Amino acid sequence: MTHFFRRFLALLALLVVLAACGNPVIGAGGPGKNSTPAATSTPLPGNTAADICPAELQNARGCITPHAMQTVYGVSSLLQRGFTGKGQTVVDIVSFGSPTLQQDMQVFDQTFGLPPVDLQIISPLHVPEYDPRGDKGGWAGETELDVQIIHAIAPDAKIVVLVSPVAETEGTIGLPEFRQLEQYVLDHKLGNIVSQSWGASELTLQDQQGQQELQRWNDLLQQATTQQGMTYFGSSGDNGATDFTDLAGTHLANVPTTSFAADSPWVTAVGGTTLLRNGTTVNETAWRDSGGGFSRFYKTPSYQQGLPASVEQQLSNRRGVPDVSADADPLTGLAIYLNGSWTTAGGTSASAPVWAGLMAIANQMAGHPLGFINPALYRLAASSTYAQDFRDITAGNNTNDSANVQGYSAAPGWDPVTGLGSPNAEKLIPDLIATMK
Repeated sequence: MTHFFRRFLALLALLVVLAACGNPVIGAGGPGKNSTPAATSTPLPGNTAADICPAELQNARGCITPHAMQTVYGVSSLLQRGFTGKGQTVVDIVSFGSPTLQQDMQVFDQTFGLPPVDLQIISPLHVPEYDPRGDKGGWAGETELDVQIIHAIAPDAKIVVLVSPVAETEGTIGLPEFRQLEQYVLDHKLGNIVSQSWGASELTLQDQQGQQELQRWNDLLQQATTQQGMTYFGSSGDNGATDFTDLAGTHLANVPTTSFAADSPWVTAVGGTTLLRNGTTVNETAWRDSGGGFSRFYKTPSYQQGLPASVEQQLSNRRGVPDVSADADPLTGLAIYLNGSWTTAGGTSASAPVWAGLMAIANQMAGHPLGFINPALYRLAASSTYAQDFRDITAGNNTNDSANVQGYSAAPGWDPVTGLGSPNAEKLIPDLIATMK
């Protein structure tokens, strides 16, 4: 099970209790180190039927509906013009999947007036099941979170859930099977966008076995992005500036670190933000648990070498994570439906599928797969359109107090908490397409 999702499961119970008690729920970046709002705010839609959270969540101030999320990230106007992800496929790689996914999607779609999801579930690996921690329940929630968020952003995109019977935990556990699923996507031409809401701490991949596995992944991802038109998104993690140091995933390191696959230079790493609602507007800050920092394995890729000198000094010839960001705070997330109950989505497990959905719209608008977008994202960041293409997150940090690891602060331009910022899709997507021509 992805270690990112555990915090979401723990907070799920808290959210249900708070909603039942009628207490207002503040964002995780609320009172405390991330309480200062970002400089920009976005109007939210009025209280139409599509903008009202389910009754279970109406006392949770942070609840975001699909329509509200579409508005926050500049998707609404694109949907109105027919750019809905139609004709595109997003592939979600998970362990075990969810036995209630089809039924839950029906409730989710009917509640928010979305078209029925075009969903395919494939379990192509014929290997024995391996679930040493009994993590099936967590992976079920992870699967549903991914699919509902992708569908909320790109409602006409097809979603393929590729299921492994082996739990991905830490180190190389589960990674060979996930790599086989990645190859299956290419061999069967399932789609050009892959969402990856999982990760393994770099500290658990330092041995020979780990390095050999990462080399196999690097070869696959490099060829797929540069020669086969693939776009990969990866969650940056939910432990702030650090991550686990053991294969059991129980001990956080007291040193900064990042995780794979977000650290790969061939993956678009997605960090996390907090959406703070204030009346009819929303301000966005860095989520305090957003994974971010610098890889100990990968050097600074060419597309990050043009960042300002102060950032280059911070990079110190290391790959910086993340590249971009979106809402990840479980207390300010999208309303999702899981096996009979409503809760709000959280973790960078939630922000990565936001970008996967945006990519489906981008490929539809372009009329072809855009493929490896990282170089173009950083070119836009250095251009005159940056301020309109991204919401630059400049408040908050990802210090992990429990592990006593000093994190990084959000700052103008790229930073190792929120990357280049969150998207304004109605401007970003056309500019991205133009930049990649």
